[in-house]
Amino acid sequence: MARSTDKIRALKKLLTLRDLWRWEGKKVVFTNGVFDIFHAGHVALLEKCRSLGDVLVLGLNSDASAKRLGKGPERPINKWQDRAAVLCALSCVDAVIEFSEDTPAELLAKLRPDILVKGGDYRKDQVAGRESAGKVVIVPLKKGYSTTSIVNRLRR
Repeated sequence: MARSTDKIRALKKLLTLRDLWRWEGKKVVFTNGVFDIFHAGHVALLEKCRSLGDVLVLGLNSDASAKRLGKGPERPINKWQDRAAVLCALSCVDAVIEFSEDTPAELLAKLRPDILVKGGDYRKDQVAGRESAGKVVIVPLKKGYSTTSIVNRLRR
């Protein structure tokens, strides 16, 4: 039986899979984020992403990249391998790839997904790597859900 972490891909393997998916006529969707403390808002976003195409590739910020996002010195709370394991266990996620840069623009230039999805806290003109995707879709966020708000509640 395959382990869910078998969905973690190196770039070379992911590009080979992308070519196979395209040959099969599948639409490749990409989203990215830290996904530090997984919550219902993440589930809603990822299920919506998957509904837009046939394959969902998730770019997951490395620990160093996540730290540079300025969400606080203790973030990420969960290490990359643990965050990746949770995401790989989801049936809506087909592949997870780590990126170490501040944005996934370099990864997107190589992957060239059909659809790039970001949450409603972004405008299309703010989405890094948008020029490398066939289409950019902004998905409204589920109200009342954010990792930062969870961390702040725990601090109180």
